[in-house]
Amino acid sequence: MKTKYLNFKAMMKRTTVFLCVAFLSLVVVQSCADRLELQPEDERLVGDAAFEDPAAYEEFLGKLYAGISLSGQEGPAGSPDLAGLDEGFSNYLRLYWKMQELTTDEAIIGWNDGTIQDLHNQVWTSGNEFIRTMYSRIMYQVALCNEYLRQTTDGKLDSRGVGADLRAEIQIYRAEARFLRALSYWHAMDLFANPPFVTEQDPIGAFLPPQIQRADLFAYIEAELLDIIDDMAQANADPVVYYGRADRAAAWMLLAKLYLNAEVYTGTARYADALTYVNNVIGAGYSIDTSIPYFHSFLADNSTNGAQSEVIFTIPFDGLRTQAFGGMTFMTHAPVGGTMNDVATSFFGINGGWFGIRTTPTFVELFPGEENSDDGRALIWTDGQNKDINTVSMFTDGYGLFKYRNVDVDGNQGSDTSGDHTDIDFPMFRLADAYLMYAEIVARGAGGDANTAATYVNMLRERAYGNTSGNISAGDITLDFVLDERGRELYWEAHRRTDLIRFNRFSDNGIWQWKGGVQPGTTTESFRDIMPIPETDLGLNTNLEQNPGY
Repeated sequence: MKTKYLNFKAMMKRTTVFLCVAFLSLVVVQSCADRLELQPEDERLVGDAAFEDPAAYEEFLGKLYAGISLSGQEGPAGSPDLAGLDEGFSNYLRLYWKMQELTTDEAIIGWNDGTIQDLHNQVWTSGNEFIRTMYSRIMYQVALCNEYLRQTTDGKLDSRGVGADLRAEIQIYRAEARFLRALSYWHAMDLFANPPFVTEQDPIGAFLPPQIQRADLFAYIEAELLDIIDDMAQANADPVVYYGRADRAAAWMLLAKLYLNAEVYTGTARYADALTYVNNVIGAGYSIDTSIPYFHSFLADNSTNGAQSEVIFTIPFDGLRTQAFGGMTFMTHAPVGGTMNDVATSFFGINGGWFGIRTTPTFVELFPGEENSDDGRALIWTDGQNKDINTVSMFTDGYGLFKYRNVDVDGNQGSDTSGDHTDIDFPMFRLADAYLMYAEIVARGAGGDANTAATYVNMLRERAYGNTSGNISAGDITLDFVLDERGRELYWEAHRRTDLIRFNRFSDNGIWQWKGGVQPGTTTESFRDIMPIPETDLGLNTNLEQNPGY
């Protein structure tokens, strides 16, 4: 169900006026000013003047959400957030997906752009431009959120004579801005462990931000989320108004994610706390209709075809109004090549494949029967493809996956008839993940009930198999099973790297083809569980120290 919050392109007509303000914040958090300098047009408003129109508060909030899906002000190119960087290359969601998927057994890419091969090979350095740009994008998003919070304090609202009704709305907007900042800081903590740290309380201008340690950032994110929950919309709020926005359930889910990985982040397990918030999410009224096929969740009409009933937090895309060569445009085009390209329009709803992403044999083998599995989640393309990846640059080496398709349930192409941009919304958090988190906590002996866990997992498997033939029993809920089931259910949804690290299967355990830069695959050094602080920022911010091993 596309709403006014999906019309980001219309919002961009006004949110460009905030970029001069946002740049001042960006200087605070990102030292690489030569690479990230923004060039606002002369007529753009700055500071308080940007908020003379009461509609600006909602429009700037739209910019915060659009920071994940879009890379600039016009789309697909022409007025980038980060000057000097390709707008597709520097898209937040596209970069985050690469960090979470290309580094694992779920995805490999045949392109040879710069150091992109180093991600799957797990041989990256602090000079890797994809890692650096992810870092820059996260810091830019934090800067935008900080500026929104500076501009919506009680003092600012008093000075502008903001009335009670709008002020009440702004308090909800502020909670959402803090959620989005917490989300980005979670990404920073998960990827980089010890990033620079700035809030709205810090000065704007020539300022070298301090480095925060991972455990301290964990405590900050936790405190922020706990503090904002009561100010957010009720869980599973009205989709006409809140589709694509964060509500209490989104905050609960992020808290659950935080606690599930707490042992990695802080050295202290917090599974009981994770269970509390997982149960909150499960009890919030989201649902899975097992009669709706799994693949419906990843089609162009996944906001209206029934699959949306399980989505807790989504990143909306629209082929006409959110045009970018990152995000879902990338995730739909890049995996299409070989004989898949013969049906690019009719089956995938796009104008052609980019001949890039495939999967590894290790992932294919998660499914009983592999490409012939009765599990409907095995969306595996074998025609013209080899299972083994002998040559990374050859698209036909490695089976393809067709998880994302820009057609509706009736096979009609998405709204952009050019076939460039897609209508597929990205499900960042969905109920299936919460069910599997519950099962994992049970498998770790940290609470919950094994029979309940099996019931939750079987809902996913009944949807996948179309019947009960794939059902499991309580005794099947083991850690190995849960990790594999997370792969089968959540692949290509940007969870895999974090999952593998939590299960100690990412670096010095776990092997798949081309891991370590050799065809059979090999283990890598455990320090690669954390990404490096980019060397460019280290050279400019004397407060930063490199993560161990780099």
